[in-house]
Amino acid sequence: MTLSIKEIQVPIADEMKAFEHKFRQFMKSDVMLLDQIMNYIVRRKGKQLRPMFVFLSAGVCGEISESTYRGGALIELLHTATLVHDDVVDDSNYRRGFFSVNALWKNKIAVLVGDYLLSRGLLLSVDHQEFDILKIVSTAVRELSEGELLQIEKARRLDINEEVYYQIIKQKTASLIASCCAVGASSVGAGADIVKRMHAFGEKVGMAFQIKDDLFDYGEDEIGKPLGIDIKEKKMTLPLIYALNHAGWLEKRKIINIIRNESHKPKKVNEVIAFVKDSGGLRYAQEVMQRYVEEAHELLYEFVDSPHRRSLEQLVQYTIERSK
Repeated sequence: MTLSIKEIQVPIADEMKAFEHKFRQFMKSDVMLLDQIMNYIVRRKGKQLRPMFVFLSAGVCGEISESTYRGGALIELLHTATLVHDDVVDDSNYRRGFFSVNALWKNKIAVLVGDYLLSRGLLLSVDHQEFDILKIVSTAVRELSEGELLQIEKARRLDINEEVYYQIIKQKTASLIASCCAVGASSVGAGADIVKRMHAFGEKVGMAFQIKDDLFDYGEDEIGKPLGIDIKEKKMTLPLIYALNHAGWLEKRKIINIIRNESHKPKKVNEVIAFVKDSGGLRYAQEVMQRYVEEAHELLYEFVDSPHRRSLEQLVQYTIERSK
């Protein structure tokens, strides 16, 4: 049975509580409208998995410090900036069940809010001369943007193979979790080799995390994202790629035609979902996901056993057993 977030947080419970207060301070502005929007963003925060990865990784590698709080805040600020901009690009009115910033305050303000968050994060590191941490996170944001653009480019042609898929999710999702773990290690003064090892660990976890997300598209769990949303958006994910690779020429052409021209029809989307399930696509994706988890565990077990390491191991398990 999967532990709850609260149970996993036990070794860093005090730090997470302090982080919430510090993060609010980092986001404050003298401009009333901006401060109002910042408060709205803070109130609708999610499970805070990213700061958890930062603090637990820091605890595995040394003593949590003020630099750890700033590192966690930097990741949250830059990631939130990308989400605000994403909602504008996607013309999305909701984020985690709440109205998005652009839905409430329109696109122009949302873009400026994203820019503000980005600058706050950059200055947080520059003001404290934490350039190693800034480099880790800035690299992740660059990779995230490249991964999103690569996925959009490939969705137009529907020519994603497994190798390209792994490249996309490595940049789009894994880079951010990898940066959380590397920042945690760097914030406590760990050497370059340790920071690199924690980055590799986070990357493996991130790969597994995204494959889990892709499985939700096929109703692998009752409460995930809406069924078939990736298919409707013409995203080629691992279960579908595997199924197409093992289909006959005629069937492959038929499924690609549905995705390209009929993905707006629920009946046709269900046809694709059934095709993927019957082809063993879900089972294959689950096996790949589990392999990444095992590789992450191997890297984690190189560190000394501690409450932080055990919680980090539990957090890895949580990411692949979560229901949404």
